[in-house]
Amino acid sequence: MTAWLEDETSLQTREPRSGVGTLPPLRSQASHQPAEVTSSGAVWLASATANPRTTLDRWQASPASPGVLPCGTAFDVVSVPSLFGRRMLERLWAEGPGSGPVATHRGRTLLFAAPGTAQRLPSLLAWEEWGTGSAGPASGARTLPPVLCHGTGDAVTVPPLTCDPTAPGPQWVVAPDTRAPWLPGPDVLRWACVRAARSAVPPVSDYSIFPPTDLDANVYDVSRRR
Repeated sequence: MTAWLEDETSLQTREPRSGVGTLPPLRSQASHQPAEVTSSGAVWLASATANPRTTLDRWQASPASPGVLPCGTAFDVVSVPSLFGRRMLERLWAEGPGSGPVATHRGRTLLFAAPGTAQRLPSLLAWEEWGTGSAGPASGARTLPPVLCHGTGDAVTVPPLTCDPTAPGPQWVVAPDTRAPWLPGPDVLRWACVRAARSAVPPVSDYSIFPPTDLDANVYDVSRRR
């Protein structure tokens, strides 16, 4: 492998339970220098394909090019809108077990998950009560943005192994750096979705300093008075 595989360091934290302060430094570094995949991480990514050796040879020739990998064997991928994904990551790192590899692409956050997550997560989310009545910001109900689950039979675009921070396209937020990274399962990601949805809605109070509006009162247009 080429020189980019000889350096085993990356911006990813190796201990997923290291605490609250892990994600913010990682994100601030990523804004200037995207996380890069190590040689062990590249081996893990390539294991998702039918011919890992060929995949590694192709990456060796073009380490700055994004790739397309199948889901369902080494990992599944859960794709959410970027802002919601950031809230999920904050919950996972501040209150939960951390995350596996994470990437961004076309305004969405891609969370790499344990195989089988794509099949189970939608049904788990369907059991959650996201609000009653008119579910929307006006009603104060918690709403869930589109969650796309990619599993067996699907493929996803993954960022290059070495990223240019000024280049468009997918970028690593948490790059794989081991041959066996910890991956969240459907229960963990359901929990993160619930926490992120709750944090997105401001608390609604039933109390007001103003008297209730009289719906039967006459309303006059005073703007035309002389």
